[in-house]
Amino acid sequence: MLASPLHLDIRAGAIDDLPRLLQDRYISTTGSVLVAVGPSTGREIWARIEGALPGAAVHGVHEASLKAATELQAALGERGYDAVVAIGGGKTLDVAKYAATRAGIPMIAVATNLAHDGLCSPVASLDHPHGKGSFGVAMPLAVIVDLDYVRAAPAPLVSAGVGDVISNLSAIEDWLLAGRQRGEPVDGLALAFARLAAESVIDRTDSVHDEAFLVVLAEALVLSGMAMSVAGTSRPCSGACHEVLHAVDQLFPGRASHGELAGLGAAYATHLRGQPERFAQIVTCLTRHGLPCLPGEAGLSEEELVTAVLAAPQTRPDRYTVLEHLGLDEERTRASVTAFVAAVAEVRAAG
Repeated sequence: MLASPLHLDIRAGAIDDLPRLLQDRYISTTGSVLVAVGPSTGREIWARIEGALPGAAVHGVHEASLKAATELQAALGERGYDAVVAIGGGKTLDVAKYAATRAGIPMIAVATNLAHDGLCSPVASLDHPHGKGSFGVAMPLAVIVDLDYVRAAPAPLVSAGVGDVISNLSAIEDWLLAGRQRGEPVDGLALAFARLAAESVIDRTDSVHDEAFLVVLAEALVLSGMAMSVAGTSRPCSGACHEVLHAVDQLFPGRASHGELAGLGAAYATHLRGQPERFAQIVTCLTRHGLPCLPGEAGLSEEELVTAVLAAPQTRPDRYTVLEHLGLDEERTRASVTAFVAAVAEVRAAG
């Protein structure tokens, strides 16, 4: 059977219907929920709905870490809460997904930006004393995307989601490669969801400033989460693109966001595969949305990208991608990065 959210609401003013959602869907008939709020707009939204949820309590989430998730889980144990409602960006949602899963209660995601596909995925990315880990969690029972708050978020926090969605196209190629080379099972329905999500966004000429685009992007991020749920793994949305992303995060933290690095990693991996038409399509899309295609645009030097690519396979030693397939040494990796930078410039000049 396919796990999916019980409810999905993407529109302006959607947050106002949260109390009715809890009541009508029998999630919490008394409003006894713990509301986890992020450090930015979470408390503002809580103030807006607080009067309609007299049985609720609020808990601040200030970082995406196992420590924060454990603290939230402990808070959930202090009362017989019916559910946890997480309001904020991807970090807040990941903390709440982890805590709710460990506490065995449902979680409602109220997304305030569209930076990456974590809003509906069965994965939580959390920092811990030894780095950052990806943890399997239950999907949100319901997802609310209030476009009023998404529009108010800084544009890079929204457009970064484009990079994460279109990286599906690279991840799909890696999964198919693993199927051909190693006999790894490939789930066709998961592929369909992941591909549809990316294709729905990649050629659109409108932007995050247009409501129609925001709706499609939000739906694409949800479909990506569904793809991972179907597959039982992040495979349909994470390949060499995310190996490079995780390597950059570990070696050069804070240079760029998750979605920005996913898009850059997808462009590089697609260039490695020798797919010029798809490569041009990805570069054109990233450029249109002001996302990084070149290492310098992501706060990296070319040499740092070389270092990250060499370290990338170790971030997911169980995963077979184009990086493992080619097995590039340092000299060939450096040559590939130089060729990649030149190819990006060529596509941009032609466009």
